[in-house]
Amino acid sequence: MARQYLITAALPYANGYLHLGHIAGAYLPADLYARFLRLAGERVLFVCGSDEHGVAITIRAEQEGKSPREIVDHYHNANEAAFAELGMTFDVYGRTSTPEHHRVAQEWFLDFYHRGLLEERQELQFYDNDAGMFLPDRYVEGTCPHCGYERARGDQCEQCGAYYDQLQLINPRSLLSGKPPAVCPTTHWYFRLSRFQDALERYIDSHEHDWKENVLQQAKAWLKQGLGDRAITRDLRWGVPVPIPGAEGKVLYVWFEALLGYISATQLWAQRRGTPDAWHQWWFRSNEHQTVYAAFIGKDNIVFHALMFPAMLMARENYILPSNVPANEFLNLEGQKFSKSRNWSIELRDALADFPHHQDALRYALAMNLPETRDADFTWSDFQARTNNELAAIVGNYANRVLAFIERNFEGRVPTLDAANTEFIERWHRVVVDASTATPAQHAHIVASASDHFSAEERAAITALITGVDAVARNYRAFRFRDAVSETISIARAANKFFNDAAPWKTLHDDPARCARTLFTCMQILRALGIALAPVTPQLSERIQRLCGIAQPATGEPRNSESSDNLWATLPLPMVEQGTLVGPAKRLVEQITNEQIAAQRAKLGVRSAMQPQSPSPALITIEDFSQIELRTARILAAERVPKSQKLIKLTVDLGNEHRQIVAGIGKQYTPEELVGLDVVVVANLQPARLMGIESQGMLLAANDGENLVIVSPRGTIPPGSVVR
Repeated sequence: MARQYLITAALPYANGYLHLGHIAGAYLPADLYARFLRLAGERVLFVCGSDEHGVAITIRAEQEGKSPREIVDHYHNANEAAFAELGMTFDVYGRTSTPEHHRVAQEWFLDFYHRGLLEERQELQFYDNDAGMFLPDRYVEGTCPHCGYERARGDQCEQCGAYYDQLQLINPRSLLSGKPPAVCPTTHWYFRLSRFQDALERYIDSHEHDWKENVLQQAKAWLKQGLGDRAITRDLRWGVPVPIPGAEGKVLYVWFEALLGYISATQLWAQRRGTPDAWHQWWFRSNEHQTVYAAFIGKDNIVFHALMFPAMLMARENYILPSNVPANEFLNLEGQKFSKSRNWSIELRDALADFPHHQDALRYALAMNLPETRDADFTWSDFQARTNNELAAIVGNYANRVLAFIERNFEGRVPTLDAANTEFIERWHRVVVDASTATPAQHAHIVASASDHFSAEERAAITALITGVDAVARNYRAFRFRDAVSETISIARAANKFFNDAAPWKTLHDDPARCARTLFTCMQILRALGIALAPVTPQLSERIQRLCGIAQPATGEPRNSESSDNLWATLPLPMVEQGTLVGPAKRLVEQITNEQIAAQRAKLGVRSAMQPQSPSPALITIEDFSQIELRTARILAAERVPKSQKLIKLTVDLGNEHRQIVAGIGKQYTPEELVGLDVVVVANLQPARLMGIESQGMLLAANDGENLVIVSPRGTIPPGSVVR
């Protein structure tokens, strides 16, 4: 049975602009997963769209003096455009306000209605006599009956998180008139969720060992309390009309019909392809396909996707259920919760506009800090450090060094190996094939078994590549995206180390054949790194692949054909042909300046709070400054100083000599990520001894009281260049 992957990402409300918390919560993880799977040759359908009904829309419309239709049209288009600019690879992006979605939602309601899965109930509800309408939950506020919070909504308290009936509110008031509402009878239809208690318990228990703990615990807590029947209609003017006589003025509750937006969007995808029944292949159980359905959401949506939607799908009997609900926790901003009302938010469209060439950097910084198991924190300084010290200094620097060396010494072409080295390539292929069925612990042994064909540096590099590619894939499939991206950068660190250890600048004249083999190997690693980066930094990935001579780069975009080769399996193999024209060397990642970060912090109003003013330093003359000799240097080797958490011993190339410098950067940087980095040092500083080790200079770094960032030259410049 062929396996295929259905991926859904929570439908964002079309009542406002997306912010970075939304992206980290559901959408970026889903896109990472979809891109990786496509690169691995899997059949994928990635579905999302706008949630365009409900009270949140009508409130926004009233605030802006517009109709609900104008609101949803504006925010749907704006958010879809922002998603596209960030590189989201949805196969379809639907809308719940379309006639097609209305038809699907009404069909489900009628099916449940005629099969006795709905119960008609008369109940009491708040009514605003001045406005002449029943009050949905968000149109009424009062004091929470559980914690006493005085601005609790009609269905849930934002302070303590408790759910309750709106009639339980203490001192309720209408948000329309500001007056205490009347209590009047109305009729609604309830989905008999309680009938699915046992089935849902078995369903959740079956995922005890493969779902996240936060999802399991929240679902189990609801099941422990006992599931009650749940209203699927409400009195509202904007929404999907209830399609039965006597229900005039009522619409389907948004929690019910919005979940069906995944199905209506899939139907839209099928219609656009000219195969209107193709959606059945994804949502119906089949003997032909095994569908793995991953529903990406934030933690505030767990109950609806782990219990409510599965119950609805169970009720239709032939539908598949979510195989996993990888819900993320919340992303905070500079230590505080996102809050648009307090202007404590970063809208996606603003971040993209302010950093127009850094879509990949934004994806990377968020991916390295996803709130997968607990709330995480986004800071502008971390965004800068991730961009400059990792994407630029580790990935970009490696590509630049390799391509520049080939450009200068091999006429811009992948070196051609001599006859004595042909077995080297064959043996490389063989160890990759052998390692593909082995455990990660066996990889080094397999490569070591070919020690007659590989140097020590080559063994380390090929082992790191095989193990790294395998680790990245395992983490993506296990929904550990932070680890997957971290392992990807580790491949780049190992690549820099190989370049340094193999030292082709030394073998260029002494052993040209070995130098050629080193650069051939470097190009294979660069190609693998370029493709491995595709899920998280697709634009950077495409640029690297083109520099490797790949005419049609693969970045995990949706494809026309339903199947493709497993490109991921080829990453550890030497696939860049000898003689391939590559390069030229160029800057791949634009660094983020301190001025750009200061502007963003000022927008949030955190400059004075987080950067207390210090006394102005005493002024010096140009003659004073001229006594300091600043030079660029390249870090050749790095290792931690024993018994110290902060100190790292560096060997740096100053152009005409190598120096040893001890720097207190061990809490911010690992030795592996420093190798190959271009830095600025004070070259005429009197030597000093730190923990018994002589330091022959000083590394320059910036410190804002919280973060320490190494000063690195922008662009490519030879070691030993004077800094003025």
